[in-house]
Amino acid sequence: MASTTQCLASMARLSLSAATRPTAISRIPTFLAPVAAVATPSTVRYASGNAMKTKKRTPKKKKTYKTFRTYDLSQMEQMTLCDAMRVLRAVEVGNPPSSVKYDLAIKLKTAKNGPVLRSTLRLPFPFQTDTRIAVLCPDGPLATEARENGAVEAGQEGLIQNIQNGNIQFNKLICHIDCEPLLKSLHLGKILGPKGLMPNAKTKTITTDIKGTMSDLVGAEEFRERAGVVRMAIGQLLFTPQMLADNIKVFMEKIKKDIANLDDNSPKVIEEVVLSTTHGPGISLNGKFQPADESLKIQELEGPM
Repeated sequence: MASTTQCLASMARLSLSAATRPTAISRIPTFLAPVAAVATPSTVRYASGNAMKTKKRTPKKKKTYKTFRTYDLSQMEQMTLCDAMRVLRAVEVGNPPSSVKYDLAIKLKTAKNGPVLRSTLRLPFPFQTDTRIAVLCPDGPLATEARENGAVEAGQEGLIQNIQNGNIQFNKLICHIDCEPLLKSLHLGKILGPKGLMPNAKTKTITTDIKGTMSDLVGAEEFRERAGVVRMAIGQLLFTPQMLADNIKVFMEKIKKDIANLDDNSPKVIEEVVLSTTHGPGISLNGKFQPADESLKIQELEGPM
């Protein structure tokens, strides 16, 4: 048995020691103390091992298509050429007929990284007669010959200076093959490209035959494929159905010919043909000419509305 002195000394040591904060274990019966110790937040364990850590979500990759998007045309309403002209002429009532044009859009099934169709075409019934041609060629006999054949500007130094100053009085430009390096070295494409005037070998506007190219460009239309669609103005609102049909036929034959000349590794297929006007909607054509309504006469679609 401890003596009185030892008891007093023990009590003195307890009174001088720092007071400890009560813990959860001190308030729990002794037989539950081991369980409580395991249940403390600092020692909690999870089955996954990383439940307390936030997982980094990787963004989902967007689905990419190698070809331009196509649609099922089986449920789409399509019209004959005469029926489409009937609707578009009704939409354009009140607009000056001379300012309204028919546009044809050819939707292609093609790869996004494939070659692009680009060329010029002379329609059997041209409608854009305002053709102002300039010829970039060495000064001398070539420039004189170009002016004699109707060029609004011809030469080298004067024409280049006008282009750099933004004084462009022409809507078509022909470049002689000798001036092609000069055209590229002066970076005139930055000025001519956005206006659609940059000469190109595919459109045969970089040539050695100035006279022949000028005669081909008079009344010729240029088209280019963009995002899998080839668009071009095909006629005026006053055109008869037969005139419009002839222009469409020549345009379609040209597209098919250019597709046939492409490499077999990059095929293109005509999927849909859409006819529209300047202020009208686009109408999908079914390839037929005669109207579905037998009471409608083709003569009613000719002349002024």
